[in-house]
Amino acid sequence: MDGNGCQRPKPAMGAVFSQEFEYDGTMGPQHWGELYSECAGKHQSPIDINVLHVKEVTLPDLEWSGFDDPLDHVHVTNNGHTVLLEVTNEPHPAVRGGPLDSTYVFSQMHFHWGDNDTFGSEDKINHRSFAMELHMLFYKEEYGDAAEAVKHPDGLTVLAFFYELDRHGHPAYDAITAALGNVTEPHSSTSMFSSFTLSDLLPYELKRYFTYRGSLTTPPCSEVVIWIDFEQPIRLIHNQVGDEVYI
Repeated sequence: MDGNGCQRPKPAMGAVFSQEFEYDGTMGPQHWGELYSECAGKHQSPIDINVLHVKEVTLPDLEWSGFDDPLDHVHVTNNGHTVLLEVTNEPHPAVRGGPLDSTYVFSQMHFHWGDNDTFGSEDKINHRSFAMELHMLFYKEEYGDAAEAVKHPDGLTVLAFFYELDRHGHPAYDAITAALGNVTEPHSSTSMFSSFTLSDLLPYELKRYFTYRGSLTTPPCSEVVIWIDFEQPIRLIHNQVGDEVYI
């Protein structure tokens, strides 16, 4: 599946590699292609996944490493474009299998949400936008880090998870919600000593997903990402979907 021109939401959090851009005006998404050539490429993300056009294939099982290990220390940074959550665990969590031909190592994670609970995810399914979307970014192990991996066509993979509203909250997200309240201003940061694992944040069903070759969703829009979008949404209460983070 290729990028099909779906609308880019204006998220509260979103960029992966810091570049000079905005979400409005002369440096907004409609002008990114003028400033960064790959943003006008043919395999751009996000996309709107039409399930009628999806090809069903059999792939090896995804293999998870370190996802059940408690996160010793999480560093939360508002860099002016996004809020990044990075971990200091060694070795870092990793994933392989599925559409991946090698091991990919965890780099960071971030969320996307919109102005209200009906519009927030970047990718869509059948034109439907979800309340929020989580991106876990991993780099191919042989490249050493994300900065080097972005130079290679198979350098990165993003595990993407969608969110729906529910009447019951998810306890593992309480610490994250609280931490975001400490980084409401650009270029602020905080540390959290969590009692959760990456697995605690994920849905129960991890065998059904959509995968495609795409790009970073912000400049430089490098087309180096293997996307894995999980079908089962994660359910949170309203107060756990987004927070007052000023980007």
